[in-house]
Amino acid sequence: MADETTAPTPQTALCPLTSAAIFLVVTIDPGGEAVTRDPLSDLNSLQRSVGFRAEPEGRLIRVTGVGSEAWDRLFAGPRPADLHPFRELNGRVHRAVSTPGDLLFHIRAARLDLCSALASEIMSRLEKAVTVRDEVHGFQYFDKRDLLGFVDGTQNPTGAAASAAVLIGDEDCEFAGGSYVIVQKYVHDLAAWKGLPVEAQERIVGRTKLSDIELDDSTKPADSHVAVTTITGADGTEREILRDNMTFGTVGRGEFGTYFIGYARTPDVTETMLEGMFLGTQDAAHDRILDFSTPVTGCLCHVPTADFLDYLPAPPGARSGALGADLHAGVAEPESQPHSSDTSLRIGSLKRSASR
Repeated sequence: MADETTAPTPQTALCPLTSAAIFLVVTIDPGGEAVTRDPLSDLNSLQRSVGFRAEPEGRLIRVTGVGSEAWDRLFAGPRPADLHPFRELNGRVHRAVSTPGDLLFHIRAARLDLCSALASEIMSRLEKAVTVRDEVHGFQYFDKRDLLGFVDGTQNPTGAAASAAVLIGDEDCEFAGGSYVIVQKYVHDLAAWKGLPVEAQERIVGRTKLSDIELDDSTKPADSHVAVTTITGADGTEREILRDNMTFGTVGRGEFGTYFIGYARTPDVTETMLEGMFLGTQDAAHDRILDFSTPVTGCLCHVPTADFLDYLPAPPGARSGALGADLHAGVAEPESQPHSSDTSLRIGSLKRSASR
């Protein structure tokens, strides 16, 4: 294990929820790899510059994720062990779609103007090299509820449990301190949802609406959202992810929903949850909440450490022995330095068996 002087610095996925966010998903245009790499290595500095204007109450935070196809276009050397494209799921009734996404920028703050300022600065550096595939401006809705009226994120892990759930460890030591993130944009059929009595809504979600208490096992339906998306590992302990979901809405288009974002040490945890939702379990055909909420995007990214972004590995095709080609090189040349890469819709409190 790395000691405190050499341990990598994670990006700030582990932080308190904020009241505003921008989710920006882009793809890299053909030939845009070199232009894209330069801003990536300057993101930490750029965030500090924008956030300094509103410290400390602004709480500007930015997390960057890199998709599977983009990884090999941007970096030489090893790749994260569990990085792969988002897996589309085709259930008998509902479908989890996979949509293009090479880079994810998850920008959070206490104020939307800070999110917008940082997003604008990032895009001004990337605009000639990328295409925006999805942009969502999220907000905190009343007392941390989603537009379905239920509290979102109740079961997020905290403290050491959050770190254990989110940060890669010795199982992939070259990328320890990093993480994986899955994002999906869910659009709600609010008219149909609001037509249900509260008791029916509670049985679909698996929690009480007003008090936010999980229903007793004797009354919680097997196809409720909580029942379908709770998983346990082989040792019987709960497998968790960290959700930072946000509400969004566009009045003119009549589009309202929840942007699901889940960070985890391995994507298998979130993927197992999604399989239960869309493909069903032994006791349920699918998650009943999908009858009222439809995903229109789906992306999976690796979240590298802050050190990785500060000192990117060499690009693909770099000459043998080129600077940065060895992610753990011990000597830095003037032009470069090595990076250190060791270290809801409440989509469930994850307790179902993870066995496939």
